[in-house]
Amino acid sequence: MDSRMPRPRHIVIIGGGIIGTTTAYYLTRHPSFNPLIHHITIVEASSIAAGASGKAGGLLGLWAYPMCLVPLSYRLHAELAAEHDGAARWGYRLLECGQIAATVRGKGRDSRSKAKSKARRTTSSKVKRASQQETKTISRQEQQENIPPELYNGAPGLSPEAQRLQVPGREHVQPEGKDWQKLPKQDQAATTLMRQSILPANLDWIDSELVEEYAEMGLSGYTETAQVHPYQFTMSMANLANSAGVEIRLNAKVTKIGVSRGSVKTVEYIDRVTESPRTMLGVTDVVVAAGPWTSSLLPQTKVEGLRAHSVIFEADVTPYAVFTNISLPANWMPPHRQRRVHNGHVDPEIYARPGREVYACGECDPSVPLPETADLVEVDEAQCDDMVAYIGTVSTILKAAPVTAKQACYMPRHMRPGQESTPIVGGTAVEGLWVAAGHTCWGIQNGPATGKLMSEFIFEGAARSADVAELDPRQFGI
Repeated sequence: MDSRMPRPRHIVIIGGGIIGTTTAYYLTRHPSFNPLIHHITIVEASSIAAGASGKAGGLLGLWAYPMCLVPLSYRLHAELAAEHDGAARWGYRLLECGQIAATVRGKGRDSRSKAKSKARRTTSSKVKRASQQETKTISRQEQQENIPPELYNGAPGLSPEAQRLQVPGREHVQPEGKDWQKLPKQDQAATTLMRQSILPANLDWIDSELVEEYAEMGLSGYTETAQVHPYQFTMSMANLANSAGVEIRLNAKVTKIGVSRGSVKTVEYIDRVTESPRTMLGVTDVVVAAGPWTSSLLPQTKVEGLRAHSVIFEADVTPYAVFTNISLPANWMPPHRQRRVHNGHVDPEIYARPGREVYACGECDPSVPLPETADLVEVDEAQCDDMVAYIGTVSTILKAAPVTAKQACYMPRHMRPGQESTPIVGGTAVEGLWVAAGHTCWGIQNGPATGKLMSEFIFEGAARSADVAELDPRQFGI
């Protein structure tokens, strides 16, 4: 049957994260939606935004990936904020984005060798020269084709020397500990968008005397950056969808999607409160938006979970997202550790938020497998304390700030084979079965575009707002 024909539909969305809630929202906003004949249900195994959608950084950027989703989604974020007062409801705002390379000298903070009077001096002659060079605006494709070899690894936008920062004396010391496992936040094209500059005067919550170099997202039209509070944004999308008639069932762990004669028919789940099995009948469409749990229902999707920790400080600081490349002394160790975990270079990310919050995230941690549901995710407090200690070496303000949350979540990654692939968004070989998953660390950024496109797939039979053929699940045999 032609999916564009108006007909009764029962659409079940599996997953109450950002992808599931934005899909529900845009389905109710689609011109073809008719609440008299269209019933939409979100089925969530724990609670709304219980996973990465509630614990992510909430960064939005035109420099994110994949590019088939990013421009549309970045624009939709602005439109949603304008329509629903996103600044007040979920902390939507523009912010600056940059990267520091910093060297911590000596064992303690008192041993820093540079005086505070030099705080806002240009951090290197290389930065001065780079900031004076004329920047030519080029297309993102041209940038990706002309990525300098030294930027394929290490910190984006920083010189090779800054990427290999060494504290004097360490070059003769056998490094102890493991390499820092950097989060996959920037692709290769994004690295070319960083421009060396000087540390901004109002980025006063970073201790400037330690900064060797500073690079900023500085290519107009390609590097605009914004943010939302992910939990507030996801909850708002769920509430707006619910007010438009979407039913939300929580603590409902889906165990099976029933298929008959090549199309979906039922959805079976366990009510985790009563521990009783339930079956939803008359289902016409199922959208699997279960994040890292997608493969538990559809193994062929090969969407895996990768754990990452984060912390939240209570501090009122200027609006910057700061990527770091911190070089620690050979004899430095977090105070809560008996031995050092990392071998000297660490790269936590720090995002200022409205409402006296600063979010920071750490490295990837593949050591702990994905639990059955989001509310069973384990937090390794020692990893959170590592992050707090590392950030404290370059920020006196954050070192003194209270830590209000230590948390962990699993990023959903689509793996083919042995390496991270694109998200998968669209229809499958089964009629009425749709997939929207594998968005890695850019789920919040790309949620609105994914939701809008899913509404077009379901009600119009094809994506209209963007060409997302490269994300088609069927090309992966799904």
